Amino acid sequence: MEISKRLDASRFEAIHCASRYDPEHAGPATRSAAAELEEAGVRVLGLGRTSARSVAEWRPLVSLLRREGVEVLHAHKFGSNVWAALLGRLGGVPAILAHEHTWSFEGQPLRRFLDRELIARGTDAFIAVSTDDRRKMIEIERIKPEDVTFVPNGIDPVPEGDGARVRAELGIAPEAPVVVAVAVLREQKALDVLIRAAAGLLAGHPDLRVLIAGSGPEEERLRALVGALGAERAVTLLGIRSDVPDLLAAADVAALSSDYEGSPLAVMEYMDAALPVVATRVGGVPDLIEDGVNGLLVEPQDPAGLQAALGRLLGDREAAAEMGRRGRERRRSEFTIDNTVRTLERMYEDILARAGRL
Repeated sequence: MEISKRLDASRFEAIHCASRYDPEHAGPATRSAAAELEEAGVRVLGLGRTSARSVAEWRPLVSLLRREGVEVLHAHKFGSNVWAALLGRLGGVPAILAHEHTWSFEGQPLRRFLDRELIARGTDAFIAVSTDDRRKMIEIERIKPEDVTFVPNGIDPVPEGDGARVRAELGIAPEAPVVVAVAVLREQKALDVLIRAAAGLLAGHPDLRVLIAGSGPEEERLRALVGALGAERAVTLLGIRSDVPDLLAAADVAALSSDYEGSPLAVMEYMDAALPVVATRVGGVPDLIEDGVNGLLVEPQDPAGLQAALGRLLGDREAAAEMGRRGRERRRSEFTIDNTVRTLERMYEDILARAGRL
């Protein structure tokens, strides 16, 4: 959405196709997102596809590609990348880009085959959001290096938050140490590792609070783990929150315990909120967090390592705050959504120029 909204309107006309969006049956949040796009001057096309096997519903998109002479088709994530490689050529589009946001195809030979033989061959550019994703696409999938381009993600500045309000709401003392994590509660995020690390920290930090914001299929299991470890007074599963800037402002340290990632926007938000970050050394995280400079990196599935790193920062607030300041400076200089969009615009025009369309 942000890419669609921010393309230079003097050079590009943007159409946002959401294949599963059905205007007649969409919920309030989805309708609100579509309205936001339209207010920004972006046309919205919803195909109403109900499953990955729905093929006929792609016809309105192919018709639009042909009828309006669309020159750039930019797809996001595996399923849409597959269809773009097929339908873009069918629709006569001269510039087709596939964008992979998290490479996680270990043990999935069919997906790796389609990445290499269909998407990489059928598109003009294959975008990876981290240097590690690009490396895996080259080394594991055997895609030609010249066919994969690293384009960093970016975000807007996080609004200033009211941390005192959140601490008052949750009964947290002003000086109590607070660790925050914002994530979808799914297996990939390995939040059980964070909960075990939190339980281990209680002996040295009895007033510790760990706030986990988000919902997902792991919620029941995580709540049971908190109870089994006797960590109810420390770990709070907050569910979905609309006040993330306030949560970040209430925290001293942010944590990411994932088993794999692309280029996590949550980490960029932590950095922008001037929080030191303790994160697993996976995917694109090392592109964002320099160990010992703006945070600490640990190995995945290592509760003891995560516990030690969190304890180090909680035990030296001054050093932790300095790491947070460095993280904010880096995020605001290197990882902005406008930088991302300008890079993509140049890619669009370069591909069109090579195709003789500019």
